[in-house]
Amino acid sequence: MKLTNPALIKAAGFAGSLILRLWMGTLQYRYRPLGPNVDPHETNLDGSHIYAIWHENILLPAYRYARSDISILISQHADGQLLAEVCRHLRIGLVRGSTSRGGASAVRKMLRANQQAHLAITPDGPRGPRRHVQLGLIYVAARTRRSIIPTGFGFHRPWRLRSWDRFALPRPWSNSVCVTAAPICVPADAGREELEEYRQRVEEALNLVSALAERRANPKPQTQTTRENNQLC
Repeated sequence: MKLTNPALIKAAGFAGSLILRLWMGTLQYRYRPLGPNVDPHETNLDGSHIYAIWHENILLPAYRYARSDISILISQHADGQLLAEVCRHLRIGLVRGSTSRGGASAVRKMLRANQQAHLAITPDGPRGPRRHVQLGLIYVAARTRRSIIPTGFGFHRPWRLRSWDRFALPRPWSNSVCVTAAPICVPADAGREELEEYRQRVEEALNLVSALAERRANPKPQTQTTRENNQLC
């Protein structure tokens, strides 16, 4: 059942932010960049970036990246209102809109955003298809002249909702891994065909780092032969 009463949504958002802090705070977190260290908690990053994150993994980065100089794109759909309230209580900057609803307005807000601030976008949200990068992310990167950081998250045997994105619910006190790819810069004057090429490139990179993060969060147990070989080394 979806909440529609504004007062109830605000109350649920406050409660959700408290639960999220307690829940995500139990996870064992590891960051493993493939390229340069682009952890948003670093204070000496070269410029500002757009962190591209699959919609299903938004819970952990909402907690880890809770800073006023990071803005996250939240859809204007009804189910986005609760997430927006949670993010407000976490003191994360908000831009309301998506590539399918309120997109033009969202782009204008991002263009006006502090050029030193980072952006976080779920490029397959708010309605999918799952793990498919929409062209809006590439357009925003070109217009704002921010590089895209494909950011993958992996959890140890997470629970999954029966939603379009198979939304991930990490198990408390389990392992979580974040893997980032090297920054991808989209030329400001890129044409439609070039934008599509970058869209495919970002999607491939995001799928790669997601697969690596999931693999590292769920290592395969060593067989008896492997353990014996390791002892001989």
